[in-house]
Amino acid sequence: MAADSDPESEVFEITDFTTASEWERFVSRIEEVLNNWKLIGSTARNPLEKGEFTFGVWEEKSDEISFADYKFSITHHYLKQEYLTDKEIKEESEEDALPEAMQDMLSMSNDFPPRAHCLVRWYGLREFVIIAPAASNDAVISESKCNILLSSISIALGNTGCQVTLFVQIQQKSRRMYVGACEGPGVRTDFEMVHLRKVPNQYNHLSGLLDIFKSKIGCPLTPLPPISVAIRFTYVLQDWQQYSWPQQPPDFDALVGGEVGGLEFGKLPFGACEDPISELHLATTWPHLTEGIIVDNDVYSDLDALQAPQWSVRVRKADNPQCLLGDFLTEFFKLCRRKESTDELLGRSAFEDETKENTDISQALQKLTEPTTVHMPRLSTMSNMVHSARKRMHRHRRVEESPINNEVLNSILIFLFPDATGDVSNPKRSTSRGSNIATFEEESYNLYCQFKSAPSDSLTYKLALCLCMVNFYHGGMRGVAHLWQEFVLEMRYRLENNYLIPGLATGAPDLKCCLLHQKLQMLNCCIERKKARDDGKRQSAENALGDCMERKVSNSKGTPEYPNNKGETSQQKSWDSWSDSEDEFFECLSDAEELQDSDMKEGATKGEERDGGKKDMHKWRPEGRLHQHGNLTLLRTGDPLCIPVTQEPAPMTEDLLEEQSEVLAKLGTSAEGAHLRARMQSACLLSDMESFKAANPGCCLEDFVRWYSPRDYIEEEFTDETGDKVLRGELSARMKIPGNMWVEAWETAKPIPVRRQRRLFDDTREAEKVLHYLVGLKPADLTQHLLPCILHAALLKVKEEESMEDIPSVRKIIQHIIAHASKLLRYSNPDIKKLEELIGQIIASEAIIARSRSLQAKFGIKKCEKEEEREELERFVSQLLEQPEVPVIGAGRGPTGSIIYKLFVNAQRLAESTEEAATLTPIDDELRKPGSSDEHRSSSGTVSEFPPPTGREIILRTSVPRPAPYSKSLPQRMYCVMLKDEFRLAGAFSSDTSFF
Repeated sequence: MAADSDPESEVFEITDFTTASEWERFVSRIEEVLNNWKLIGSTARNPLEKGEFTFGVWEEKSDEISFADYKFSITHHYLKQEYLTDKEIKEESEEDALPEAMQDMLSMSNDFPPRAHCLVRWYGLREFVIIAPAASNDAVISESKCNILLSSISIALGNTGCQVTLFVQIQQKSRRMYVGACEGPGVRTDFEMVHLRKVPNQYNHLSGLLDIFKSKIGCPLTPLPPISVAIRFTYVLQDWQQYSWPQQPPDFDALVGGEVGGLEFGKLPFGACEDPISELHLATTWPHLTEGIIVDNDVYSDLDALQAPQWSVRVRKADNPQCLLGDFLTEFFKLCRRKESTDELLGRSAFEDETKENTDISQALQKLTEPTTVHMPRLSTMSNMVHSARKRMHRHRRVEESPINNEVLNSILIFLFPDATGDVSNPKRSTSRGSNIATFEEESYNLYCQFKSAPSDSLTYKLALCLCMVNFYHGGMRGVAHLWQEFVLEMRYRLENNYLIPGLATGAPDLKCCLLHQKLQMLNCCIERKKARDDGKRQSAENALGDCMERKVSNSKGTPEYPNNKGETSQQKSWDSWSDSEDEFFECLSDAEELQDSDMKEGATKGEERDGGKKDMHKWRPEGRLHQHGNLTLLRTGDPLCIPVTQEPAPMTEDLLEEQSEVLAKLGTSAEGAHLRARMQSACLLSDMESFKAANPGCCLEDFVRWYSPRDYIEEEFTDETGDKVLRGELSARMKIPGNMWVEAWETAKPIPVRRQRRLFDDTREAEKVLHYLVGLKPADLTQHLLPCILHAALLKVKEEESMEDIPSVRKIIQHIIAHASKLLRYSNPDIKKLEELIGQIIASEAIIARSRSLQAKFGIKKCEKEEEREELERFVSQLLEQPEVPVIGAGRGPTGSIIYKLFVNAQRLAESTEEAATLTPIDDELRKPGSSDEHRSSSGTVSEFPPPTGREIILRTSVPRPAPYSKSLPQRMYCVMLKDEFRLAGAFSSDTSFF
């Protein structure tokens, strides 16, 4: 009783069987995913066509499921095809139709696909689902776990009616072990697999595999239905010793005839340094056999590779072969990520003037203020041009410490500046070139516009190529910094001595080019303006000297020599006294004179107007006339209207335009800001008005408008008092608006000729700005500026090499590169990762072209004498590059098969005996001998000189009732692969679940 009264004895455990277990949740999750992917019920598609597994589009989608805390990934693989409509399904469907997977098991149109999932190759399926551990290092190893997963997919298939095959990956993922199931109405197929490291001796041939297959299906019928057999033997050729790789590595130390590293200046290298084809795989296939036709056992085999009805070849490409162009681009691109400046790389800056370290401030000020002379030496040799620059550089860095030796550096500088040697035989552009070169130049022009780089014959383009070469062969980043220093010193030297920069188009900077090219064009404009100004001053001095001498000769007839000597002295003094520092302040010195002259002219004009005299309005002499403007005359005086000499607009680079736009935008939208903005933009207009007034004394605003903007001067015809028709003109409505900027500028303008105007374009200041910009560039910045030019040059090189080979895939890659680079390089700071992708595509193009040349050399296409055979070989090599596997026309009996046979035979001979290989007939001569491979084989006296196959694949198929004689006849399939260290059996065995 005490025990019964104990309250603990009344407590008992209640198990709630309505609560779902982890296993049930897992099965439910599988069913949910199958529902979401719409894999429920039966589906119907067209029968498989030949080669569809290889050339069709495979897609996949994935999800994640969990069994308790163990995560699995579930992936749906399927061949993209059009599904049949309901009407088509009713027309073609039969009662008790088999699931699509079972029909695919018997299909022979896609055996041994070269490019597909392993389950596609083993079972011939076009759609399946795989459940595998989510983590790469997880594996389902125990038998109990495997059985739980198999039970789960079986329940999910039964509950949903899904007819797609479900697989579960077991064991380690590297073993690629799968088990699965497929269910249909009254039928089921179990997918099983065996994987061993060594081939059992009793199953090393077809007869042993047939025994396994027959015992597994256990067909009770006698005789057994015929078994269909498909066999493929794969032979691998790895030894290319009988062929030397045609691409010779460059000689990095050579420097002969203007070539550095075995490469001509201005040209990028191209080609692979190693053979880009590592292996050639020959597959000999017997596609449709029955077990009684051939014999293959441990004693004898009928499977001779030369007798196989189908041959197919594929090549294995070398992983990341070393290519010259790719290495150039990659190494140059790496500079973009560096942070070092030129001073950090080379020590103290060589751009600094040669001054003593302990110079006091008084000496520095004296150096700034003392007059300097400009000497004009004859531009003859490069040594004269860079002598002063080298002198400054060698003060801070010894010659032997320079990254680039003098010989190479001089060659590069002569290549960049050919005018320094007096060689003008090669103009920038030749008009008498062939059509192919003209087409190439047109493509190059289009590319540089799209890439925003520089013309292929420009200095910027050549500089980019030289820097790329120096970076790869001569000192890396320090070599780049060294060459850049020399280049900037050369720019300074040319500016100081009025030497134009070669390889640059004249005129304003081309905004279609990269910023560095624009800067060099701007510097060239400055040199051109400075040179013209200095030449004009010297000419004026010479003219003045000539006039002075004439006067002195006429006044002193007896002593003609003394004035002549004096005149020469004054001429020398007037020319030598000019310097850049005086030119820099030329406007300030001329302003006072201009103001005095203009005040005198205005005073005279006002006085004459007060006196009412119009005929003496233009007492001063007209200045700065270019030529007369047709028949136009001045409205007030009737004198001919002359076009003045005007200043050219100031050239601007894109960064200056951006700065100007920002300044104008910051002025705001107020009336004052708009007025100030208009005045800033009318500097050129004011200069033209002053030139017009100086060239046309007595002119008015209407005269200026008639020349400058004819549309703003409206002329109307009317009849005067005498009946004659007369033209009368007036300014347009917009010119009459109060506060018009043209009217204000006209009233402000003074009659000053262009030679005495303040320069719109201060070439001295702009040149110094450009040089300051160039000096401040780090090697990384310089690389980013020149990267479009390098990509432009690399793409031109690829196009040039591709035109010799005619490879469609490379042309597609080139089009893709151009399309992406055009969008990417139009901005000043492109995405580095996307640029890396572009370089990767260029490297891929180079590798494809190198593979094409390698295959052409191996198949001896250039030595083929027969036109038909050569065309067939070219077509075969082209397909090898484009397709994963290429059939050999005529198998071993065709010309291509004969060459392949000899390749393997010679490789086998070399492998057997090196001494015998030395006495063999050269392969290139033997390949060209007439006769088929059968004739060569018979003459050798052996059955076959082929090496043993590297891999053997066998597919066995049949359709038998299983498990009982009265069961439905269902497809059975077994795939076997035998390698040196692998033996795999993949079986799919169907059974009738209704009549068993």
